Amino acid sequence: MAGELGRHLALVGKNTGTRVSQRGGVVRLAGAEADTELAAAILRELYALAGTGIHLTPIDVDQACRLLRAEPEARLLEYHADTVLVGTRKKAIYPRTPMQRAYLRAFADNDIVFGLGPAGTGKTYLAMAVGVAALLKEQVRRIVLVRPAVEAGEKLGFLPGDIAEKVNPYLRPLYDALYDMVDGERADRLVERGVVEVAPLAFMRGRTLNDAFIILDEAQNATEEQMKMFLTRLGNESKAAVTGDLSQMDLPRGVRSGLAQATRILDGVEGIGMVRFTDADIVRHPLVSEIVRAYDRDAARTAAPAGATRMNGPA
Repeated sequence: MAGELGRHLALVGKNTGTRVSQRGGVVRLAGAEADTELAAAILRELYALAGTGIHLTPIDVDQACRLLRAEPEARLLEYHADTVLVGTRKKAIYPRTPMQRAYLRAFADNDIVFGLGPAGTGKTYLAMAVGVAALLKEQVRRIVLVRPAVEAGEKLGFLPGDIAEKVNPYLRPLYDALYDMVDGERADRLVERGVVEVAPLAFMRGRTLNDAFIILDEAQNATEEQMKMFLTRLGNESKAAVTGDLSQMDLPRGVRSGLAQATRILDGVEGIGMVRFTDADIVRHPLVSEIVRAYDRDAARTAAPAGATRMNGPA
């Protein structure tokens, strides 16, 4: 569990503000009482998890530290028991934060689930895992992955290749998640047979999707009209996930986001779940959460004071 050259122990120390050392089978902690108690609790949970044969990575350790700091009563084995899917390379996909756990449970209780928050929080990845698991259990007959191709706009016709080649760059992240969960050959067969379909949002108009798990990714870039169109595509025995980050909109100036409208008017509707992630839920490389916080701090510093008036010269 200590990791190469004690890297895991060093991560625990960094995250708790303690000094962690090991001699033989004995780990020593030094620091403030509250910090050492937290470090000891984290180490007990990590050792319990590693004792089951689970391979721990630095990201696992970093996330465990953050989880137990926020939720001291959390038990890593219980979180791991909520594994949704075991993907390629025997990688278990399970919730790593309380909000991720709430997100996965929302899919069991609702037919449409909105996942909102910054990059790296697992919004789309976990939704994909739920969809793939449902497909493998034959709870749905297909998965439909949808994204607005906002950056291409009306210029698609000027790009080389057929329509699939034109929009592929905007849909690539969805393929990446699929290939992380299903081996490449099987994933290719699913795509070729249309069991897994990846399409631009505009192509959903006029369709009714039955027995499907549908994911609308980057939904902040859907217009209000597109969002209504997408949500009304839901057919019998289908579920949908809508994921996006309202701070990362690429819509043209003056065009309102359908995600902002939908979260405002649909919150509280029975059968629709709303889960809001924060940077505390980021589970990518530990630096990602630091980068998000740094940008947030910079935005707060440079924002104009409330009520301030900007003086502009002649237009």
